[in-house]
Amino acid sequence: GYNTDLRYRRLGCTNLEVSVIGVGTWQFGGEWAKVFEPTEVTAMFAAAAEEGINLIDTAECYGDHESERLIGQAIAGNRGKWIIASKFGHKFHKNFDRTEPRTPADIVQQTEDSLRALQTDYIDIHQYHSWGDDQFFDDDVFAVLLKLRSQGKIRHIGNSVGKNTDVKQVAASRERQISVIQIIYNRLDRQPEDTTFPVCIQDDLGVLARVPLASGLLSGKYKPGHVFPEGDVRAKWKGMVEGDAKHKELQAAMKEVPAGVDMATWALAWCLKNPAVTAVIPGCKSVEQVRKNAAAGRLEL
Repeated sequence: GYNTDLRYRRLGCTNLEVSVIGVGTWQFGGEWAKVFEPTEVTAMFAAAAEEGINLIDTAECYGDHESERLIGQAIAGNRGKWIIASKFGHKFHKNFDRTEPRTPADIVQQTEDSLRALQTDYIDIHQYHSWGDDQFFDDDVFAVLLKLRSQGKIRHIGNSVGKNTDVKQVAASRERQISVIQIIYNRLDRQPEDTTFPVCIQDDLGVLARVPLASGLLSGKYKPGHVFPEGDVRAKWKGMVEGDAKHKELQAAMKEVPAGVDMATWALAWCLKNPAVTAVIPGCKSVEQVRKNAAAGRLEL
């Protein structure tokens, strides 16, 4: 049933207490067919705070620091109430067009630009953004991150893992002083349960689950067999085709939703059942969606 209070969990060895539902903010960068006004974003964060949400996940390349700028404006004056996770390693040029500037100097520059955009002097969790192994294990980048941390500009280092099964990077977390992992996890993509989650539990890493609604497949809006229009990023998934594994999984998932519970709310709460997962970070386009996401943090399955 529902609790009245949003739950909080300890984010691994950071010891930060985070709301089990965060605010994902890729949509504020303008790549998803909607440009957000500052007033809209400010209202959404005000609603999130009212609901007890204290976790924000963003990145330098959601727009050219645009998402971070909107967040900075929205929480100005209340910075201390929020835990901000951002990322480094991508440069936004135009929609869905990015490069990967990954030298130590690039990381310093991106971090300074992120701090300016967020109107803050520190980022709580600064995350590698889908780095390949060769880049990830670069000691000069590591040294720069430690320096930024000793300067107080970042509090903790995280890794938003590109591949779900990337045990090599996740297993190196402790030696690379990484405390938080971000990974794709949802009812239709359970790979981390057998690959990375056991390592996260063993090494006391905080885990942020992204894409918890499987890019909308678990939103309750689509039935198995739905055809996405040409140009939609989801059009390439043959997963909705009759008989396909993802199609079967979606049908199975739909049967698991308790009576009277909204499917999207269930899908978020489902992720939180796994003891490895600290928080889920769904996106949102309205105050109403922020409140609906928060409801999942009160649902005990």
